[in-house]
Amino acid sequence: MKTEWKKFALMAVVFIACYFLPVGRPRFDNAVMESLGLVRWYAREHVVYCLIPAFFIAGAIAVFINKSAVLKYLGPKANKPLAYGVASVSGSILAVCSCTVLPLFAGIYRMGAGLGPASAFLYAGPAINVLAIVLTAKVLGLHIGIARAFGAIVFSLAIGLLMHAIFGRKEHEEENVWASTPEKKNSRSLRQNAIYFLVMVGILVFANWGKPVQQTGLWYYIYLAKWLFTGFLALMLAVILVMWFNIKVWKMIFASAPVIILACFMPHEHMFLFGVGIVGFSILTGFDQGECGEWFRAAWDFAKQIMPLLFLGVLFAGLMLGRPGHDGLIPSHWVTVLVGGNSIRANLFASVAGALMYFATLTEVPVLRGLMDGGMGNGPALALLLAGPALSLPSMLVIHSVIGAKRTIVYVLLVSMMAAISGIIYGFISG
Repeated sequence: MKTEWKKFALMAVVFIACYFLPVGRPRFDNAVMESLGLVRWYAREHVVYCLIPAFFIAGAIAVFINKSAVLKYLGPKANKPLAYGVASVSGSILAVCSCTVLPLFAGIYRMGAGLGPASAFLYAGPAINVLAIVLTAKVLGLHIGIARAFGAIVFSLAIGLLMHAIFGRKEHEEENVWASTPEKKNSRSLRQNAIYFLVMVGILVFANWGKPVQQTGLWYYIYLAKWLFTGFLALMLAVILVMWFNIKVWKMIFASAPVIILACFMPHEHMFLFGVGIVGFSILTGFDQGECGEWFRAAWDFAKQIMPLLFLGVLFAGLMLGRPGHDGLIPSHWVTVLVGGNSIRANLFASVAGALMYFATLTEVPVLRGLMDGGMGNGPALALLLAGPALSLPSMLVIHSVIGAKRTIVYVLLVSMMAAISGIIYGFISG
């Protein structure tokens, strides 16, 4: 009977909310349009290039990575300098946004990585982004760029160590469960698996290589050639699947032919071609009866768990905060007023607001430039830079589904409080 009353109460709340929806009021209608606009932008810019490759990498981690190696190098009993060094470095190499890193975090955590190293990886991926740090130094100033780089590195290690210290006992119990589960024999050598993963990570990195502000230098020339690098790595992946995964040559030709043919007629439609390639790749692996089929099913499991939560979070974030430069239900000028100066309140608000907002890779820099021009202090700017790229409302929902509510709350509080404290210190030093 108690369960039925809960269902009735939920239905009543939903009905009352629907009945009193302020439809027709300009701010509400605009906020709804902004939430839909943010969802559309997210679907166009991040799903094809970012999330889907990340799902396949996460699935490969779950299926092909040696579990004993994960426990040895990243497990709760692993050598601490090695574990946190591997986690932070591997996370920073990816240079992805807070949502794209989630499937990879889920993959290594479910394979037995300790909560500490996994948390360090989760923070390092979006926060220790070399291109973003360079852009920060050029647009916002050298000092804040250095402070961001130093803070992000220290944060990734400190957050990982604190998560391990708080939940260490529970981790050891879980490690015994992971260690007792049977492990499949790997048919490839360590070198072959390393090449295989490097190729997939390379596809993810180059497909998402952003355009630098200055149209000169190495970063810009890599940007110009990004699709040549991506195409070459895709070809390498096709060869690897044929040679090391026993995919039939005729099947690979069948899956690749549409992309090659369409590229001859529409060479500049990169997203469409990338999407066609993903469809062919999914069919190729999904109908395989061997380990490639298992790989696809693992990737699909991650997609089913993560994708709905991400879109729900993006929709809600857009409703409340809007897109960069556009208002949601919360007016942007409120944010500007609340982050003015270098007060404790301003730093705390900046870290919390940054943790809730969704920033794609590099977009936080122009947003911060606008806020600083409107009176935002140096301290709150650094607080938002340290909290914003690493967290978002969509990512919180997914992290909760992976590690549970209590650990998610602690992780979010650690990131937010450390970002606020760093902002306060930096604001005091910079004057």
